[in-house]
Amino acid sequence: MMQNFNYYNPANIFFGKGQEEKVGKLTSQYTKTKKALVLNSGDYYNFLGIADVVKSQYDKQGISFVVNGDVVPNPKISLVNKLAGIVKENDIDFILAVGGGSVIDTAKAVSFAALYDGDAWDFFEGKNMVEKSLPIGVISTAASSGSEMSNATIIDNADNKLGVETNLIIPKFSILNPAYTQKTPAYQTGVGISDIMTHMLERYFTTVQDVNLTDRLLEGAIKALIATSYKLKQDPDNYQLRAEVMWSAVMAHNNILETGREPDWGSHRIEHELSAEYGIVHGEGMAIVFPAWMKYTSKILPDKFVQLAARVFDVDTFEVSDQDAINLAINKIQDFFNFQGMKSTLEEVGIKDDSQFKEMGLRATKDDKAPVGHYKKLYSDDIVKILKLAQ
Repeated sequence: MMQNFNYYNPANIFFGKGQEEKVGKLTSQYTKTKKALVLNSGDYYNFLGIADVVKSQYDKQGISFVVNGDVVPNPKISLVNKLAGIVKENDIDFILAVGGGSVIDTAKAVSFAALYDGDAWDFFEGKNMVEKSLPIGVISTAASSGSEMSNATIIDNADNKLGVETNLIIPKFSILNPAYTQKTPAYQTGVGISDIMTHMLERYFTTVQDVNLTDRLLEGAIKALIATSYKLKQDPDNYQLRAEVMWSAVMAHNNILETGREPDWGSHRIEHELSAEYGIVHGEGMAIVFPAWMKYTSKILPDKFVQLAARVFDVDTFEVSDQDAINLAINKIQDFFNFQGMKSTLEEVGIKDDSQFKEMGLRATKDDKAPVGHYKKLYSDDIVKILKLAQ
């Protein structure tokens, strides 16, 4: 039956063209010192003209700011600790993230690291709990992780990628202008769309019964993303299509689609080990791991896979066997990822040696004391089998 739940999400969303002009007034509501840290990554901060907007709007509000563009994919705890030091030294009390998931996750981690005297990795290892954080805001330049409205941050310490979840780090505001994504390269667009899809599928696979409303919402969201992404491939500069994908990213990860149900997240934990070990891009890693997870798990718990085949891919389950329906659904998901430009196997991204798989499985499960996943609990041996299916 549907689980009890408490849904809370205070993020104030400003969606559409020109909304970035509000960044100064919005920030001024949350800073007492009138000092901000502005985080970004790569050339987009200047290329998209956001640097000029932030300076203009912050000048109008009398807000001084420090800019840091050192964030990279799979953000590192070393940078988080460094940025926390900058915040402390400069009496900064607000953080603005300009970019995608890596930048936003870094900002979230800095928001509580800056109020802590030790190594911020303590929070990710569970040695300390987040009890306070600085406010953050977002100007999004990517449609992918959905961090703009989520309560989670994922950080890498070179050995592990771990997460912290707390409502204290939900952004105070997120500005989403789809125009900023219109020039996103095809590969990065595909990475983002693949990530969005897996966020939906992670929530879809649940053992909780009688959650038909969220089942149907997820099925509709998956079908809409498939249809939109195929159109976008043909017309990548289309604002309306970019808007659909950008909002899909947020809706896929703001937890509204998991109310009353237990999402899985097993494949994400496996991919976190992959990207920590080999540095692969998260969206592409998920595009490789998730079909392998489907192949492995469907042999044990087939029902939800059959439902996915019937409701999303219109398979007539009276005409074909359950196994054929499952195989078709897995192939459709794999085809979707391939259409986004993602690789299908670990070998294709240069991972040919399986000697680290067992160690990765043990890290993910804390030496088999904490299995990952909810639809099917996975121990290290299960993870090794899934990774081998992904080869």
